[in-house]
Amino acid sequence: MHSILPLSRAAALFLGLAAGPALADPAVIEAVEARRSGPAWTFSVTLRHADTGWDDYADGWRVRAPDGRILGTRVLVHPHVEEQPFTRSLSNVTIPDGITEVAIEASTLTGGWEGTLFPVSLAD
Repeated sequence: MHSILPLSRAAALFLGLAAGPALADPAVIEAVEARRSGPAWTFSVTLRHADTGWDDYADGWRVRAPDGRILGTRVLVHPHVEEQPFTRSLSNVTIPDGITEVAIEASTLTGGWEGTLFPVSLAD
């Protein structure tokens, strides 16, 4: 026989799980440098993450417009266990007219896109 939990108990269990500790540690964006390169931009992003090897590492970062559009993505194809923090760049990122600030978001292999945004002012 199957039993159905009362709504309040089910909600409490769900909320307890949702409020529990995260299984993966997010990558931390420590610094971002944005440089105009002709009509496009180059972003250099410094990340820190407790990379443990091929099973858990920071696997990328992306540039997001204020409306959420992805303007560029830097894929990181290997762990940086012995190189922390580390900086990687992405060139030829086109920023639409009128945008004066973007945000950088990091990803890890185990946690995906973390959702924490690092704001970057685009000053010429």
